[in-house]
Amino acid sequence: MRQSLLFGKTKKETPKDEVSINASLLIRAGFIDKLAAGIYTYLPLGLRVLERIQNIIRKEMNNIGAQEIRMPALHPQEPWKKTGRWTQPGTEVMFQFKGHNRAYGLGWTHEEIVTPLVKQYVHSYKDLPIAVYQIQDKFRNEPRAKSGLLRGREFNMKDLYSFHATEEDLERYYEKVMLAYSLIFEQCGLAALVTEASGGAFSKYSHEYQVITPNGEDTIFACAACDHYQNKEIVENPACPTCGKQREEQKAIEVGNIFKLGTRFSDAFDLTYLTEEGVAAPVLMGCYGMGPSRILGTIAEIHHDDRGLMWPATTAPFQAHLLMLGEEDAVRASAEAWYHDLEKAGIAVLFDDRDLSAGEKFADCDLIGIPYRLVVSKKTGEGAELKTRSSSDTRIITMREGQKLLTHV
Repeated sequence: MRQSLLFGKTKKETPKDEVSINASLLIRAGFIDKLAAGIYTYLPLGLRVLERIQNIIRKEMNNIGAQEIRMPALHPQEPWKKTGRWTQPGTEVMFQFKGHNRAYGLGWTHEEIVTPLVKQYVHSYKDLPIAVYQIQDKFRNEPRAKSGLLRGREFNMKDLYSFHATEEDLERYYEKVMLAYSLIFEQCGLAALVTEASGGAFSKYSHEYQVITPNGEDTIFACAACDHYQNKEIVENPACPTCGKQREEQKAIEVGNIFKLGTRFSDAFDLTYLTEEGVAAPVLMGCYGMGPSRILGTIAEIHHDDRGLMWPATTAPFQAHLLMLGEEDAVRASAEAWYHDLEKAGIAVLFDDRDLSAGEKFADCDLIGIPYRLVVSKKTGEGAELKTRSSSDTRIITMREGQKLLTHV
């Protein structure tokens, strides 16, 4: 991508009405644009990052046997009335309205939709287990949309639902999901901690994935002695319930949440299956949530310095940022050759071909935060100066070296 043609530009100033680190950086760097509190447009750079995160998630969901579907975001009120959630929590969470004399709401979760859907295809124990997931935008009537992508009124979500005949099968799949979630966050460059939390109306406990950061909205109790973590909401005393040692309070961002639903929604929609003995039994369910847009915001919160963003290679919008310094014919020819040959080798490159000063280009490069910077100038000849975003060290490399290095990024 030629930066001269890129839609969305960097900004010199932080937006005055944006208090969150993640949105301030992402807006300044040209990744997103703010329409209203908690509502953002993804510009080309931001969309590339979001799609990379989604694809990491998609790969791991497919690896544990889940199948991708896509359910409507617009819901009639009837299935929500069956579970009682049309009125409780109702409009506290859900955007509700009327269209042609019928009541609708925008989906903030999908248990009310997926359960009757699965009911059409499950009749006996032979039809189980089933696991389906989707990645789509959801909507929440959020009263405190002040945390950028971390707390949106419209947000991107991956929700997985599993259906089982027995508690043992549900437990086995639950553990598979726990491992898959850890792999996803690791690939996204996030040290997410499995944290016990309230199970609400569904079970005694759920499990959250929390990333420690001073600007987090959650508080967790962390035990350094045995790596046991609990959300403050369920903590009864400061001593660790596992080893008895004192724990430290930490601020954190929740990037995922999983819990066992049991028969809460199966009962509401009469979702049953016939056992081997021919007896009707309720299907057991699990729910597993993760927000790609929240992950994107969390990466921005964690991976930055005073100059801008610092994307992990796995989620960066491009593998390399190529800067052309100077307008001499030889410099332009060399830079064009680097851009052409890297792209031909399958390496995604953002090529800064703009007629700007070196200082402006370097500042934008740091702000955007692509892991590798390549500079072509009069002094580099046919080579390029290589620098990583996280280091001040530079060296001149050849095209072959650049292709070999960046192919593995």
